[in-house]
Amino acid sequence: MYHVVTPDPRDSAPDTASELPDADERPSGSELKKKERVLHTRVPAVLERELKRFAENLRVPVSNLVRTILEDAVTAADHATETVEQRLRRAAGTLEQERERLKKKIVTDRLAGVFAFQSVTLAKPQTCAKCECDLPIGERAHFGLTDAPQAERVFVCDDCLPKPA
Repeated sequence: MYHVVTPDPRDSAPDTASELPDADERPSGSELKKKERVLHTRVPAVLERELKRFAENLRVPVSNLVRTILEDAVTAADHATETVEQRLRRAAGTLEQERERLKKKIVTDRLAGVFAFQSVTLAKPQTCAKCECDLPIGERAHFGLTDAPQAERVFVCDDCLPKPA
C-alpha cells in the first residue's frame, strides 16, 4: 500500500515574522492540540466498498470511520504490547528466581570431604570457605584436611569452625 501525508497548511510554521497571525486570528488551545493531518492511501476496491457500506450503515463519514478504526487498532496494539512486555518481565523474573534456587542446590558443600581441621597462621590471603570473609596474611585460620590429593584447599575462620556437638 502507498500513502501520502498532506499537512494542513494552517498547521505549518510561518517562514517569516510577517506571516505570524494577529492575536485575534491565532488558533485557540484546543485547535493547537488537534494538529490533524490528511492521510491519502491506496486501498483495494473491495475494501473501499466495504468501508463506504459500513460508514453508510453507521451514518458517519468514511473519513471518521477510518480514523476511528485506525485509533482503535493503535490502542489495541499498544495494549497487546504492554501485556506481552509484562508477561516477559514476569517470566524473566521467575527464571531468575528459579536459576538462583537451582544454583543453591547445585553448589556443593566445600567442606564435604574435610575430615579434620589444622590451625594455621596464613602466609597468603585466603577466603573462608563457609562465610566467604577475607582472611588476611598473618591471621589464624583453620585448614581443612581431606583424603583427596587433588581436592581444593579450604580454609575457615574461627567463627565457621565446626563446634563439637
